[in-house]
Amino acid sequence: MQSVAKKPTWVIEKERGRRAAAAETVWLFGLHAVRDALMNPARDRLRLVVTKNAADKLAEAIATAGIEPELCDPRRFAAPLDPGSVHQGAALEVRALDWGKLADLCAPRGQSAPRVVLLDRVSDPHNVGAILRSAEVFGARAVIAPHRHSAPETGALAKTASGALERQPYLRVPNLARAMTELKDMGYTLLGLDADGDATIGAALAELPQMPVGLVLGAEGPGLRQLTRESCDRLVRIPAAGAFGSLNVSNAAAVALYAASEAVNG
Repeated sequence: MQSVAKKPTWVIEKERGRRAAAAETVWLFGLHAVRDALMNPARDRLRLVVTKNAADKLAEAIATAGIEPELCDPRRFAAPLDPGSVHQGAALEVRALDWGKLADLCAPRGQSAPRVVLLDRVSDPHNVGAILRSAEVFGARAVIAPHRHSAPETGALAKTASGALERQPYLRVPNLARAMTELKDMGYTLLGLDADGDATIGAALAELPQMPVGLVLGAEGPGLRQLTRESCDRLVRIPAAGAFGSLNVSNAAAVALYAASEAVNG
């Protein structure tokens, strides 16, 4: 009888990691986040906990999803949420969305000036949620962040995103610098937002009206890491009228996305 070769330990560990990641679930909460997740056919939905009042408001979405809700007393809400979560009587257990590969999402194909957002260690879920909303409004192909030191898909992020998490690709990659190299190989010009940038973002974008552009933003305080800065094609700044020229990262992303949209459509 022919013996079957044993898999190497590293292969076994990698497979275990993939299975564990697939088994992880997230609790989304709040009427908007839950409604949009129920309406999203790509969502793997596991458990819906609602009050009677929330069930009435979500009746159409619940029927569309074909999920049986668990009704509970609002004074003893059954979902395992943090005490401070403003759930509005609705919580949905789901598996994280799989947005696929960077190349499939971001390859220019047919669109003359695609835009993407890259986040370097932006770990606050409220900031990332707000950035996803802006990215959806201004038509970004994806928001890209590293697996480590970035905000994972959570209920707080989904609630801040107000539904955008279900529609706007949020792709977390193993290595941000490699992702930046891959984007450059696709023809993207990467603009890193930095207070010491050598040009304003408007001036830089005016030189790239129909080119693919990646907008790279760092965490508040430390900003872009050295390797991320070096991986950018150019550092640019958002002009400030006064001496205090600092914006919250989600506000900076919104301004940058608006400027990028205007460069194409204006």
